[in-house]
Amino acid sequence: MTEDRALAVGVQAEAGFSGPLPVLVVDDSTAQRRILALQLQRWGYRVVEAASGEEALHACQSTDFEMVVSDWMMPGMTGLEFCRRFKSLPRDGYGYFILLTSKSEKAEVADGLEVGADDFLSKPVSLTELRARLRAGERILGMQRELVQKNRLIGTTLDELQKLYDSLDRDLIEARKLQDGLVRDRFRDYGAGTVSLLLKPSGHVGGDLVGSFVIDSYRLGLFAVDVSGHGVASAMMTARLAGLLSGGSPDQNIALRPGPQGRRDAYPPALVAERLNRLMIEDLQVDQYFTLAYAEVNMATGAFALTQAGHPHPLVLRRDGRVDVLGDGGMPIGLIEGASYGQVTGQLQPGDRLILISDGMTECPTPDGEELGGEGLTALLVANATLPSADLLEALVWDLSKHAGGVEFPDDVSALIFDYRGA
Repeated sequence: MTEDRALAVGVQAEAGFSGPLPVLVVDDSTAQRRILALQLQRWGYRVVEAASGEEALHACQSTDFEMVVSDWMMPGMTGLEFCRRFKSLPRDGYGYFILLTSKSEKAEVADGLEVGADDFLSKPVSLTELRARLRAGERILGMQRELVQKNRLIGTTLDELQKLYDSLDRDLIEARKLQDGLVRDRFRDYGAGTVSLLLKPSGHVGGDLVGSFVIDSYRLGLFAVDVSGHGVASAMMTARLAGLLSGGSPDQNIALRPGPQGRRDAYPPALVAERLNRLMIEDLQVDQYFTLAYAEVNMATGAFALTQAGHPHPLVLRRDGRVDVLGDGGMPIGLIEGASYGQVTGQLQPGDRLILISDGMTECPTPDGEELGGEGLTALLVANATLPSADLLEALVWDLSKHAGGVEFPDDVSALIFDYRGA
C-alpha cells in the first residue's frame, strides 16, 4: 500500500468509515475523468465513473454515494442540475458534492451553493487542492455520521424514557386513587356539626391532607396538613400522617390517649404538634417538613382549642358574616428539634363555621403574579357566606380559578369547614 493510500485509509477510518469511501466522478471528458479516477484510487477511494448527469443518476440508484466530484459544464444535464437532482434523492446520510468549474463569477458560485453544492474547485484541477477538499469533505461526513448515530441513540433513549414515563404515569394514576381514599368522605355529619372537605392536588398526587376524627362522644379533632414539596415523596408522607391522625385506628392516632375509666381522651392541640415534631426529627428522620393546623372542638359547648404550626391562619366565619382570624403562626413540624407550639382558644355559636385552609389558596397568583392573600380570601368568604359549606368550597375553587386566570393551580388546594349547629 502506498503512503498516500495508507494515509487516506487512516483518515477515512478516523472519520468512521468501515471501508473505502465510494466516490462518484462525473465528467463528459473521458481523459479528465480517468485522470481523476486513477488519482482517487491511489488515495484509497472506491471510484465509480459517469460520463453524464443522466448516467450518474442511474449509478446513484444502486450505490449510496457519500461524495461526488462533478464537472459543471456538460452536454445535456449540467453539473448544476445534477447537483440539484442528487441532493433531492432519498438517503440516510449526507452527500458531499464538489463542483469542478472554470466559472469564477460570484453570481454563478451563488447558484451552485443555492442548489446544494458543498465546495468548488477551479479547472484545471490542482491534485493537492483536490486532496485537501476531499479530506475536508470526509471530516464533514464523519461528523454527520456521528451526529446520525447520536441522534439514533437519543431516539432510542427517548423511546425508553417514554415507556418509563407511561409506566410511571399509570402508577401515579393509581396512587391518586389511593390518595383520594385517604379522604373518603368529603362530607360528614356529626349531629352537632358537619365537616366538609376540599382536596385538589396540583398534580397527579399532592402533599395536602384534611380530615376529622372523633375523640369521644362530644369532642372532635379537625386537622389540615401541607407537606413540603410535591409528588410521590410528599404523597407518601401524607399517607403516613393520615394513619397518625386516623379516626378508624384510634390506637395509632398520635392525638389520642387513654382516659380515666378506660375512656378515650386526647392530648391538647399544642402537645399534638410537639409529638408530631418529635416523631419527624427523632424517628422518621426525613428531609421533609409540614405545616399543620389542628383543632379540638367541643360539640356540646362550641368551645375549641387549636394550634397553628406554620399553616395559614384558621378562620371563623360568623353567622352574621364577620370573619375572625385565629392563631399565632408557629414553626412548621419537623424543622427544629424541641420546638414548642402555642395554643389559642375560642367559642363557636350555632351557625358559625371554623375554617382551615392551605396556602395553595392564599398564595394562589394571578397571571401577573399577585397572590390572593389573606384579605382576598376573606373577601371571597364574605361574598359566599350564605352558601352551605359544601357549596361554599366549590364557590371558592371557582373564584380561585378566576383569580388565577383559568390556569391550573400551581400548588395543592385544600380546605376544611366545620359547620357548628349547636348541641
